[in-house]
Amino acid sequence: MDTVVNPPKPGDPSYEQWLQEKTDVLNSLKKRAALVREAYGSIEGIKCNEVQGAMYAFPQIELPQRAIEKAMSMNQEPDFFYAMQLLESTGVCIVPGCGFGQKRGTYHFRTTILPQTELMKEMLDRFKTFHMRFLEEYK
Repeated sequence: MDTVVNPPKPGDPSYEQWLQEKTDVLNSLKKRAALVREAYGSIEGIKCNEVQGAMYAFPQIELPQRAIEKAMSMNQEPDFFYAMQLLESTGVCIVPGCGFGQKRGTYHFRTTILPQTELMKEMLDRFKTFHMRFLEEYK
């Protein structure tokens, strides 16, 4: 944490290494943010804005009416229902948007961009497979 608050200055012995490590981390996060946005944006019923200044994405999801009704019959918010189905089916954990004060009648979820790229790709594949099955089940 010290190097975040008090980073080395040009000319310090560790400056070049610190600058390279910082640049590598930021570039990696930028690539993962783009990967996540593009992947979610390519999935039917999901919109994902560009990830800026955060380590998570907050996609909007359009849920089928039957899924919304099923969630309500279980006294659950629809995006919570979706998140739990995803977790139980795939082991992929997202945070439902209902905990963030979203506009009534809209559904979102929050997902991190922190896993390494290969793990992120694997998770996105599992997510897409689940989502397409979910849409088919509740259409």
